[in-house]
Amino acid sequence: MIRLPSFHYFAPQTLAEAARMLADAGPGAMPVSGGTDLYPNMKRKQVTPPVVVGLRGIREMNDVRKLSDGSLSIGAGVTLTHLAAHPLVREFCPAMGDTALLIASPFLRNMGTLGGNLCLDTRCHFLNQSPFWREALGYCMKAEGDICRVAPSSPRCLAITSADLPPLLIALGATVRLVGANGERTLPLADLYQDDGIHYLHRAPDEVVAEVTIPPLDGTRATYIKLRRRGTFDFPALGVAAALRLEPDGQCAAASIVLGAVTSRPIVVAEAQTLVGSKVTDESIAALAGEITRQARPLHLADYTLSYRKQMVAVYVTRALKQLASEGGPVG
Repeated sequence: MIRLPSFHYFAPQTLAEAARMLADAGPGAMPVSGGTDLYPNMKRKQVTPPVVVGLRGIREMNDVRKLSDGSLSIGAGVTLTHLAAHPLVREFCPAMGDTALLIASPFLRNMGTLGGNLCLDTRCHFLNQSPFWREALGYCMKAEGDICRVAPSSPRCLAITSADLPPLLIALGATVRLVGANGERTLPLADLYQDDGIHYLHRAPDEVVAEVTIPPLDGTRATYIKLRRRGTFDFPALGVAAALRLEPDGQCAAASIVLGAVTSRPIVVAEAQTLVGSKVTDESIAALAGEITRQARPLHLADYTLSYRKQMVAVYVTRALKQLASEGGPVG
């Protein structure tokens, strides 16, 4: 049995209290909610925070609210199980609930939270192993070492993002609110991430991800599909989120595509804008999927071979767009 290292645990009742505890404990402290990611990482000694600040007792993080402007606000403490089944989420964006059901397993979804998935640590086959395994292979720059085992000449860690909800929420234009000891700030969810496997979040050590807000969808269709070896539990070897808003005559009014599990941050595909202003056809989908595939450079950090994952980019982008463009595609 792999045991947790020793640490001090604090249980604040408010966001302000949590931010103050994190600030007082210093940059080594870490917040935790469900613990489905942090505690396994601690057992493998990937991280060994001396202080852990638990967020489960903060009631203000557990609300799901429809705002006066039609936006949907979801507290970061909402569990994935609750998110998948909540009537407001199902009414506002069924794809969000469907995506939550693709994460992990029922037991882990009962514990894991929206905020935890947004802040999910980056992953790498060379890192997410026991200390004995890492010592035998040679340490990497994310844990004890000074080089990237995937690309030894790389100046930064190349561990990849493996969260399922961020690509979809970014495609929907979501914003995130962070609360710190010196106040709070709101930013586009896409700006929360940076392309660095170690410092993958634009989040200060004392900041807590408090809530996510999705703007009114106004008829936007959305979907998320993931490549994985098993039909449940597995992290994505590739994730594709897509959102389309079509006019009554079939013209595309808005389009967004976001890739996950390719680099250290979700990739917002700028080429999706080529769909806007014309009808979404098999030909335009094929051209866009081909262009995205040419630019995608998945690394040897996840399941399947590199060449297969690269080929699947076109397959999954095509599948997602055809689903949304058809009359049977899920709305919102």
